[in-house]
Amino acid sequence: MGWKAGLVRALARLYPYEVETSDELVDAVAFVESPFTPETVVQAGYGAGVVAAVLTTVVTFAIGQPLFALLAVPVGIGVVHGAHTSPTILAGFRRTEALGDTPNLVGRAVLRMQIQPATETAVEFAAETGHGPLAASLQSHIDRSIGSPQTGLVSFAEDWAEDFPALRRAAHLLATAEDAPPDERERTLERSLTAVLNGTREEMAEFTSEIRGPTTGLYAFGVMLPLALVALVPAIGLAGGSDGGFYLPIEFFVLVYDVALPAGLVAASVWLLQRRPVAFPPPAVGLSHPDVPDRRIEAMGGGLAIGLVAAATMMLIDHGFLAPIAGVGLGLGTALLTYFAPIKAVREHVRAVEEHLTDALFLVGRQVAEGQAVESAIGHAGERVPAETGEVFAHAAGLQERLHVTVDEAFFGEYGSLTDVPSPRAHGMASLLSIAAHEGRPAGSAVVSMANHLEELQEVEAEAKRELSAVTGTLDSTAAYFGPLVAGATVALAKTIEDSSGTAAASDQVGQALAADQLSLVVGGYVLMMSVILTTLSIGLRHGLDRSLVGYHVGRSLVSSTPIYVVAVVVTQLTIGS
Repeated sequence: MGWKAGLVRALARLYPYEVETSDELVDAVAFVESPFTPETVVQAGYGAGVVAAVLTTVVTFAIGQPLFALLAVPVGIGVVHGAHTSPTILAGFRRTEALGDTPNLVGRAVLRMQIQPATETAVEFAAETGHGPLAASLQSHIDRSIGSPQTGLVSFAEDWAEDFPALRRAAHLLATAEDAPPDERERTLERSLTAVLNGTREEMAEFTSEIRGPTTGLYAFGVMLPLALVALVPAIGLAGGSDGGFYLPIEFFVLVYDVALPAGLVAASVWLLQRRPVAFPPPAVGLSHPDVPDRRIEAMGGGLAIGLVAAATMMLIDHGFLAPIAGVGLGLGTALLTYFAPIKAVREHVRAVEEHLTDALFLVGRQVAEGQAVESAIGHAGERVPAETGEVFAHAAGLQERLHVTVDEAFFGEYGSLTDVPSPRAHGMASLLSIAAHEGRPAGSAVVSMANHLEELQEVEAEAKRELSAVTGTLDSTAAYFGPLVAGATVALAKTIEDSSGTAAASDQVGQALAADQLSLVVGGYVLMMSVILTTLSIGLRHGLDRSLVGYHVGRSLVSSTPIYVVAVVVTQLTIGS
């Protein structure tokens, strides 16, 4: 936390009065595991509002526009509201990402019940082999139920039922399966898993339908219409007639394009992301992973070098007014790509390992059901399954043969084949195979069921992403390609209108107030912020707000949008001028 914690406490000291907190804020602060008390959050919010209002006033007077100082009050109120609601928003995002693990968690419990019909054992297995807030929540309910006839499963489901109603039905079916006859137990367990999968499908389908309209409005009124209106900016100066009596200062357009519109896009993005029912985040990969080097120095150095080259190039071609946009956009984009590229490479390896897990489990499950030992079945799968998945099984089988270790150690030991593969899905598979090694032949059908479950889960995730692709595809293309292209063309058109003899003769003031370099900087800044915001929204809708995934795709968007905007300005200006 470091400097962030110091900043929050310093802001809180600016408002040293007693404050009241809501139950919602208390719950949110606890859920996100914040190091601050709810009272500190409220006090820091008021302190941040005061600072924002003062800074707004100082800036408006410094730029010679004291009338804009009236914005200090709404800006301060907005900052206070944002600070006070931020824990609730963060808690909502975290819950959404946690609920994406619901099918996996219920699936692990169901499969454990198929091996041994004991609800308590199955629930403990699901919690121990899981990662993240959902598994931690289940474990806490299990701990609280110790000494009582309950397993913690039902109370856990009730705790999350408001966010994911299907979990309540799945939990009750799972809890009743233990006492059911063997034939009914199998059907009950399947119904439990089906309830979660169908619930996920329905929630995502409803969410996709609900956001189509708002996203289209965001695209039309928050991006394309403001960019198209840029070409009309010079004509505003003619509204007062030949004496040029009416014009808007450049500060007005800075306020609209670089403050109000980005703030509106951020607010709309938060509103949309908060309504996502579940998210399927990528595997968690950090700097602690052995295949992820710390590239902070390379990222900063490479970004600075590319940025300077881009800015110098604009100066050399006599378009120095575009140098700040080219330098910042390409420099920041390059730095982000350099820093997050190793994490992306590790995730691609994880996806490759997961690609053929279904086939591997089918092979292992069938052979175990026929009486073959799990250890030899793993070796057979390593020979038959292709690509990285087969390599994982072959490596595990080799460790068993050479070192005579258990299945669990072959996958998770010091030299285990999954030790450096941060895949919750693969880890859950290996944990079940470890149990199957102790249970023997009766566990074969459970392993086959796990393969079926894994295939169904992959279909659910793929279906959800396909449904969102129409929405997120438009956002991605607008952020990286179409938005910068339209912005560059309209800026060049505005400059051509401004440079025409008729407009210049109408008012010298207009030419001074809306010089081409100023207008290009204002709109270029909006293009860069638009690329960041829309790309973040797109990734958040599809995968959740994973920092490294967002950072990589934002970098890629900036690297494409910046040159498109610059080239569009130059080429359109030359074309119209000729």
